[in-house]
Amino acid sequence: MNIFFGTDGWRALLDSEINAESVAVVAQAFADYINSSCGNDSPVRVAVSYDTRRNSHLFASIFAEVLSGNGITALLSDRVTPTPVLSFATRTMGCAAGVMITASHNPPSYNGIKFKSPLGGPFSLEQTRAVEKFLGASQIVRSDANVAETDFMSDYTAQIERLIDFGAIRRSGLAVLIDSMGGAGLTLTQELLRKHGCKADTIFGEPSETFHGRLAEPIEKNLRPLSEALRGGGYAFGAATDGDADRLGVCLDTGEWLSAQNTILLIVDYLKRVKRAEGGIVKTSSVSDKIRVAFESPQTPVYDVQVGFKYIADIMYEHEIAFGGEESGGFGYGMHIPERDGIFSSLLMLEMLAVSPYRKLSEYLADRRRELGEICYDRIDMHYDREDKNDLLPWLCEDRPASLSGFAVRDIKTFLSSRGIVNGVKMIFEGDCRWLLIRSSETENIIRFYAEGQDDAEVASLLAEGGKLLQRISMSKR
Repeated sequence: MNIFFGTDGWRALLDSEINAESVAVVAQAFADYINSSCGNDSPVRVAVSYDTRRNSHLFASIFAEVLSGNGITALLSDRVTPTPVLSFATRTMGCAAGVMITASHNPPSYNGIKFKSPLGGPFSLEQTRAVEKFLGASQIVRSDANVAETDFMSDYTAQIERLIDFGAIRRSGLAVLIDSMGGAGLTLTQELLRKHGCKADTIFGEPSETFHGRLAEPIEKNLRPLSEALRGGGYAFGAATDGDADRLGVCLDTGEWLSAQNTILLIVDYLKRVKRAEGGIVKTSSVSDKIRVAFESPQTPVYDVQVGFKYIADIMYEHEIAFGGEESGGFGYGMHIPERDGIFSSLLMLEMLAVSPYRKLSEYLADRRRELGEICYDRIDMHYDREDKNDLLPWLCEDRPASLSGFAVRDIKTFLSSRGIVNGVKMIFEGDCRWLLIRSSETENIIRFYAEGQDDAEVASLLAEGGKLLQRISMSKR
């Protein structure tokens, strides 16, 4: 049985790879890890929850029973819950770890398992590797004696009610449209808002194993139903969450997609300019450098990290951080938890608009762009199936260009994969907000190119020249 953990647990094809047998194998390895790291001095608890995918409840029950069989108290969620709810429960209920059965935004043919630290964020790379070493090391033991069905939702919603100004939202009269995509967010955001007299509606709020025929990733190409429902509907904007509701996608009141780059810029601007949130900003290397240009100071350091929220969380564990964000729509907050939270993020966006003079997100965006400027950014994926795919970026590090597309290279940053191989190279050019990031996928025959520039023509040129650069390197090494 081949089980390989990635940077955020394990995701695999249902039935052929992830099934009752393989889940029990992972659960036993996880139990062995917990017992080896916690010892037997005091009772150990682990929180377990699940999303709306096929067999998610079954897999969560199996995981809980294996934990129980190994003397660990398994707090099993009494319902479908978003990943951030599970993460919050792991931290506040004094658990040694958390386990979420989900494949996040992957297609419905997948399921998976995420591991959460007692701090309420993802497992570190070292913790994940430690669990991996226990795979198949001992016989599987199951029991339901130490399984306790538990309500995780109440404490989470109380936390949200402490952090979000529902009074301001109610007084503004704003209405938001939520697209839960059939995932774990269900109608949670709507329920929170309506409880406080605020206006909200939800589409695709019913649980669906197939996410109502869409991929449960809240990006532009998957949000046509939300975009169409917004037009003429009188809503301030639309908010969509992914399969386990830890990511947020935003559409303007006009139905137009608001990129994650722009969403991050608006959120950071609100946190720093209006809420005066203390601490630094941590962003993945693919996020706009406008964050650095606009907000970096001795009081607000800006950290650039490898793509993946795990690396954001590592910084949030070590430093005072106001916000951590990634280009894929995962946003975490120092005031809340070091974890992506699509529910909290959507409510914070609504609060941001409610306390402004504007009633439409498109109007608010136009106002902030006058001060912050526009983001010129794009990304392309290049199919690459030659055997030297994982060698290209290490080779690039050995033979660094002095310039590209007519711009002098001011600095080069490298990023390591979960296996310790250089899989990311970011070239930073003269001037502000001008860079090219090249990343080699660990799981697919794809090399990804990300670029930011002063205008769209610069971005297109950097992307094109980046592709040519790698082709030249490949040719020279043959």
